[in-house]
This record gives sequence, structure tokens and C-alpha cells, in this order.
Amino acid sequence: MHPFEFYLKLGFEHISNLAGYDHILFLVVLCAVYKIHQWKRVLILVTAFTIGHSVTLALVSFDVITIPSSIIKFLIPTTILLTALHNVIGPDQSTETRKMGRNYAMALFFGFIHGMDFSNYFRALLLDNSEVVVPLLAFNVGIELGQILVVLIIVAIAYVFLNLINVKHREWNVFISGAAAGMALISMFENKFW
Repeated sequence: MHPFEFYLKLGFEHISNLAGYDHILFLVVLCAVYKIHQWKRVLILVTAFTIGHSVTLALVSFDVITIPSSIIKFLIPTTILLTALHNVIGPDQSTETRKMGRNYAMALFFGFIHGMDFSNYFRALLLDNSEVVVPLLAFNVGIELGQILVVLIIVAIAYVFLNLINVKHREWNVFISGAAAGMALISMFENKFW
């Protein structure tokens, strides 16, 4: 198997693996506030998130930064909690397009944090640190493809509840964000680093 294909597959499997539910949970809560007709915003938001963790993967791969895994394991559920809270008490996403820049910046910044967790996994996979570029690119493309698949599933489920079962969008958002916040709090408690 070609190295690009190998790392592409690893990136895709890493993001779509249900054992790594924290990243999927972040995507769920990130999408909860949006409606089906806002799919372009969701894709841009997820891409901003991917850019964030791609930059972090590169920085860690080239030994520019290092952060202890114990801190990252705490910060990841913190990003989920903060996103859930923003969904419930933040501005209405359907009417304030000006606020989208803030959401993109938030997704980008939280992508940096999630990328640090990916970096530990990615560095363990590298056999030769001198050949980082192709594996890094392939791994990130695989992650992005996996994220798009996860987002399509999330949007399809939301469509069923919002358009076919007629659940009110606010109720959907509060339910999904509340469940994500609860799971994040449990994970934060389990992964406290002090």
C-alpha cells in the first residue's frame, strides 16, 4: 500500500472510529445549532476546525510545540462544553450572519486543541520523522473526509427530527447541546489533570 493511501485510510478511520467518540461528539454539538439550509456554513465551520487541527499536527510533528497529553485530555471535553453552552446561550445562528466569523474563529481555535490529541496518535504512527509531509497531508485529508461523512450523518438525523418528526429547532438544539454538555462534564471530571 502506498504511504499516502495508508495515512489517508488511518486518518479516515481515526475520525470515524466510535471509540474516539469525543471528536464525533464535538462535531455533533458544533452542528446542533444549524438548520439543513445552512449546510454551507456547517461545511465551512468543519473545514475551519480541520485547518486548526492540521496546523497543530504540523507544529507537533516538526517538534515546534509539545503539550502534555493529560492537559489535552481535559481540554477536549472543555471545548465540547463551551460549544454546547454557546449553542444554548449564544446568538441566534439563523439570523446573525455577522456572528459567523466568531463561530469560525472558535472552531479554528478548538481545532488546535483537538489536533494536539491527534498529534500524539500521529507521531506514534510515524516510522521516520524525516518523511512527515506526505503522511501529514494524507492523514489530514483522511480526517476531513471522515468528518464530512460524520457531518452528513448528523445533518441527516437532524433533518429527520426537524423536518419529518417536526421537533422545534430550539428544542433540538437544547437537547443535543445539553446531552453533549453532560457528557463533557463527566469526561472533564474523569480527565482532570490536577
